[in-house]
Formats: sequence, structure tokens, C-alpha cells
Amino acid sequence: MKQDDPMQIQEPLLMLSRRGLIMGGAALMAAGTLGLPRGAAAQSAPAGQAIIGFSQEVTVLHPLMSHNEVDQGVFWNLYSTLWAAGPDGTLVPVLAKALPTVENGGLSADGMTWRIELRDDVKWHDGTPLTAADIKFTIELVQNPEFRAQGRNGYTQITDIAVEGDHVITWKLKEAFAPLISVLGWMFVVPSHILSKVADPNDPAFAAAPVGTGPYVFAERQTGNYVSLKANPDYFGTPAYLDTLIFKYIPDLNAMYTQFKTGEIDYIGLQGIPANFYDEAKSLPDRAIYEAPRGAIENLTLNLSHPALSDKAVREALYMAIDKTAIIDLVYYGVHKPAATFLSSAHWAYNPDLAPHEYDLKKAAAHLDSAGWVIGADGIRVKDGVRLSFSNSTTTGNQLRAETQQLLADDFKKIGVEMTINNMVAAVLWADFWKNSEFDSLMTGTVYTIAADPDVTHRFGSAAIPLEVGSGSNVSRYKNPALDALLLQGRTEFDHDKRKAIYFQVQAMIRADLPFLPLFDTIQLEGTVKGLDGYAYNMNTLCNTWNAASWKKTI
Repeated sequence: MKQDDPMQIQEPLLMLSRRGLIMGGAALMAAGTLGLPRGAAAQSAPAGQAIIGFSQEVTVLHPLMSHNEVDQGVFWNLYSTLWAAGPDGTLVPVLAKALPTVENGGLSADGMTWRIELRDDVKWHDGTPLTAADIKFTIELVQNPEFRAQGRNGYTQITDIAVEGDHVITWKLKEAFAPLISVLGWMFVVPSHILSKVADPNDPAFAAAPVGTGPYVFAERQTGNYVSLKANPDYFGTPAYLDTLIFKYIPDLNAMYTQFKTGEIDYIGLQGIPANFYDEAKSLPDRAIYEAPRGAIENLTLNLSHPALSDKAVREALYMAIDKTAIIDLVYYGVHKPAATFLSSAHWAYNPDLAPHEYDLKKAAAHLDSAGWVIGADGIRVKDGVRLSFSNSTTTGNQLRAETQQLLADDFKKIGVEMTINNMVAAVLWADFWKNSEFDSLMTGTVYTIAADPDVTHRFGSAAIPLEVGSGSNVSRYKNPALDALLLQGRTEFDHDKRKAIYFQVQAMIRADLPFLPLFDTIQLEGTVKGLDGYAYNMNTLCNTWNAASWKKTI
């Protein structure tokens, strides 16, 4: 399916305002097509299976711990959220009976007091009923400083959590927090009756045998191979069509594509079909190929604690030495388009007026000269005893990224910079190496936002460095008090136009500081076999298996 332009990343139609949450669109009507609960509908028993090919291995099955895109692809099927966003950004209730508004009593007029009524027909996979205590426990677990949370952005604003009976939960906010509606759309609820009995909140036992409320139940995990799920017979929404989902780990992209061609896998997902096979893939019989905008930005993530990369002049020179056009055209066959910031150009808060990127090796070299970086006897620049040398890492088995790394290394060498390559398997790269900022630089495709909200405090805020505070995703260790102040304004402002103006400034400031070097907006090439119906890409999630409960085999 060819699309000339990426799908617009929409601000959720359900927005938090000072009056409360204003619902737009027929969200409940959309629920069925989104694969979200729409009431029990008569259908035949689940049958068949889908083998899902991923080039990265599932790392953790505890949905509140630090995780990656592949993990979230499993979470959408194993767990449930209070609400979730569909492809158009519309928020649809899942565990909540309705989205909280001033009109339905879910929000105070100032948006600071919340009251959420839950469905009363939800059961955990072990048969225990879900209650408001589970929501309370989930929020408080993320707030627990001893817990290795994916992030605490927004959760720290929630206070005075209380339950009213089994199916109503209330809380207050310490201060206004506009992104909360999006944050909670990615909060996968965990079982209090199991986890509250565990002394160590980071105990791995639950992740080894997870229990959720989603349309699928955990069946088996073979480390280094696959994770399998079975249809949940007691799901509170529309039952899954397929009996089994198998998330198969195929670390080499070429091998994954071959298995898609031969029919060994039914869906080729993260990281998708290599661009050099795109023309061939479109000609394959009985295959459907999709250009799926991800909202991810392919980039070089820089560790600003590195003695050379900490120099802003170095980062500026490196950016000038990147030939984005050559990378996109020569390596990725023109599939992508250059990125300028951490937001996709389709995002509602994207700033189109940022300082333009210019590829110019002569200017890059002159910039390093003026900053005092002198070329040494071996051709590599030195300043104050520091060689301008660093490593770059990405996941193994990605030929196109490896080619990009080589192009970058060649151009960097021309200006007296040494970039060595240190790739590793995903399970190693995304563990302490990433979390503890043990890298010099990374090449990744990063979704910087949570759902559709442009708040990036968890990515660039000074208080979101996991090595220092135990949570967050600011692995660059970037600190800018002026940016922190802007991010605070953005997350406490509810007016749409004012927020947009603030995030324009945020993007300009990050563009000036360059804690990361954006390469291109990611268009992921994905595919399904003939007869696997229901696939839909969704830029408001990290993985397009978000609605796998709606997939079915028709052949």
C-alpha cells in the first residue's frame, strides 16, 4: 500500500483542558475497528495462529519496567490500559467505563481532581476480578523510587489516591499536567493481588509468568527464540479471532525477510523489510506490503558525558558532516525523508522553521579548527589531550544501519574524527549499556513522545537521567535548565496554541544544543501474508501488533 505522505500524528481528540476532558468524535463507534473492547459479540471460537517476526527479542514482560518497542507489542495483547489511542488519535475507554470529563463528574473544573469509574466485568487471567485497588497499586508502583520504572513523568504529580468501592478510583494532582491523558493511555495495569505480596518490587518472577487482563494469556517463552500467547476465553471485550500469537525473534533482517517470503512468518514487523528489498517485496504473490509511518526518528544518540562529545562545537561539526540525502538515497532507496527534530514532520507540534541542516565537510572541518581541535599525526584531531574518537553502536543484523555507520565513519574521518563501530545484540544493547549510558553514541529509531503528546521531559529533562535517578530515558545525560523550564511550561499549559508555541521553542533549543543528531523520519516497511486480515498501523503506539486481537485468518 503506497502512501505519498505519512499519516498525520493527531493530537488526541480527547484533550485535557482547564474545564476538563472534551471528547470529540465517535470514539466508542471506533472501538471495534481498533481492536479495543466493544462489548461481547457473538463469534466463533478463536482459531489459527499468527507468527509475528521481530528483529529484536522481547526483553521484559513486566509492562511497567524499562522496555522497548517489541515489548510493548506484546503488552497491548497481554495487558489493558484505562484507555488507548487509535490510529487517528481518538482515545477509547478500555478498563475505564468512560473517559473522565467535567460533564460526567470525572474531572473537577480545574482539571486537578480525577474520578474514574471502571468496568465491573474485567477479570485477571487467573480469574481474580480487577478492582480499583489494581489501578491504585499500579500508579503507586511506578511512583516507588525503588522500582525500576520505564519512567515516572506525570505519575509524580498524582497524589491522594483513593478507592471508592471496587470500581471507582480518585486522585488529585499536585500541579497541572496536560500530558497525563496520554501518559495514562500507555499505563498497562498490573495485578495488585499478586505483586503486592512480593517484597522486592523488581523481583523477576512476575515477568517470567505474567498475568494480565488483555485478550491474550501468556503461554510460553523460549529465550532467544519466541514468546507465545493464547486467546483469553474470559476477555471482557470482543474475543480474539486467532487462538495463538507467536512473537518470533529473528535477529538478522535479511533472514527475517526470507522467512516472510517463504511463509515461515505471517507478519514482518520491527524493524521491517529492508529498503533494498522493497521493490521485490511489492512483487511477491499473496503478500500485502505497507509503508507504515512510525513517528520514530532515526538518529545518533550522543552521550554528552563523553569527553569529546560534550563539546557543542564537536556535535555541530558532526551534524554538518552528515550527508542525509546520500544515506536516504543510497542506503534506504529513497524510502525516508530527512528529519530535523525529535518530532515527525506530521506531528501537530512540529516546528517547520528550525535552523536548516547543511552538509558541508569544509565548514565542519573549519568549525573544529576554530574550536581548537587540532589534527594529530594519525589524522585524528586532539584537544587538551583528548582524541576526537568515539564509538557508535546499534543492534546487530541490520545491514542498512551497518552501511549507514560506514558512510558516517568515512565522512567523519575526512574532518579528522574517528568513529569506530561496536554493534551488539538487542538484548545487550537495551540493557545496562543503554540504561546506564555506557555507550559513546547509538544509532536508533527513537519515538521520543508518549502517544501523541509532544512532552519530552522523560527524554531530555535533567531529572530523567536513568543513571542518576533510576528512571527516565535521558540516556544522553543532557542537562539544560532553560529547557527544563520550557518543558515545565509545556506540561502545565492546557491551551492548544500556547502549547504548540512552547514546543516550537523546545525544538529550537534542542536543535541548537544537539544532544542527538536526527537523520530521517522513519517509514517502516511491513507486510502480511494473504489471508491475514485486520492489520492497521498506529503511530500512537510503538508497535503495530497493538490490535492483533482483531487479526484473523480468512484462508
